[in-house]
Order: sequence, then structure tokens, then C-alpha cells
Amino acid sequence: MTKINEENFFFFDKNVSDIEIYPNSIEHAYFLILNEDLDSAEKIFAKNDSPRGIWGISLTNILRGYVSKYPTFFQIRNFMEIDVDFLLKNNKISYVEQFLGSLEFLSTINQETYKFIARVMYENRLLTAALKYMEKSKQIYYQDPELHYMLAKYYLSGRCYEDAEFYINECLKLLPEYYPALILKEKIEEMIV
Repeated sequence: MTKINEENFFFFDKNVSDIEIYPNSIEHAYFLILNEDLDSAEKIFAKNDSPRGIWGISLTNILRGYVSKYPTFFQIRNFMEIDVDFLLKNNKISYVEQFLGSLEFLSTINQETYKFIARVMYENRLLTAALKYMEKSKQIYYQDPELHYMLAKYYLSGRCYEDAEFYINECLKLLPEYYPALILKEKIEEMIV
């Protein structure tokens, strides 16, 4: 069992003081990724017959720059966003860059790939990158109401109220009862008046 040095380590939660990592667990594989031991991480992922373990094989492949185990639509939807955020928060910038280099390929499997990455960038206050990936997502799947909601939030945070209004209206055209968008629309309208 390994204890975490909480001073310079993020492991899916801000408080890592009580985290214990057991040998050959999924957590152990992620710990090995942070220690840049992708070979050992992949071996541990391969021993864990679970959706996360199967995704982990694809993840380690992507971080190496090649893919022998293609991820599925659902693996990308369920795990990619979390893992890129994990890598960012742990300052694994070369891994993040390697992952970003795979997005065009991954978007052929899941058309929402760029949107997921945009959300990670936005939540980590990397706003230029967030907009870049929202724009790429818009080119692939314009009819995504969540994407328009994200764009409205982005423009509202930058005090670009007309752009925010445009995108919240696009969102509500696609999904008129989307409650978070209705609330955001009210907020935008208050700013415009």
C-alpha cells in the first residue's frame, strides 16, 4: 500500500490525506501514470476487467502517441474529461499535449470529444483553449444544445452579452425546456438591460 504526499499531488479530490493506494488497483495504475511509468500502468489496467481498466489501456496508448486499443464512444464520454482534468491538475502538461494531439482521431469515435475537452479547459480557466475547442466542436455537431449553453457561459463570463444571448437562444431553439439554459437566459437578459 502506498500513501500519498499531499503537498504536490491531486488524486480526484482536494483532500488526499486519507487516500491509500493498493497494489494492482486502478488507483495504482493512475499513480504510475503520474510517475511516468506507462508500461506498468498499462499492465495493471489490463488486469482490471472493468470499463475503467479497459479505457486505461487506451489512455496509456494515447499518452505514448499510438493507439492499439481503440476506445469506445462510451469510454470517451465517461472517462476522457475526468482523465484530462486529472493530468492538468497534476501538471502533466506533456501528457495533456499528447492527448490533445489525439482529438481529431477520437472525434471520429465520439463527435462530442472537442466539447468535453472544451469543458475541461473552461473549468481550468484556460479560456482561449476552451473557445478553440468549442469552435471545433461547433464545426462537427452544431445541433448540440449543451455546446451552445457552454458558449453562452463563456461569452457571459467575458461580458460579451450579445454573443452570450445569441448562443443561449441557439441552445433553447434546440432544447426549449433545458432548465439551466432558461436560468442563464434570465441572467443574460438582466445584463443586457
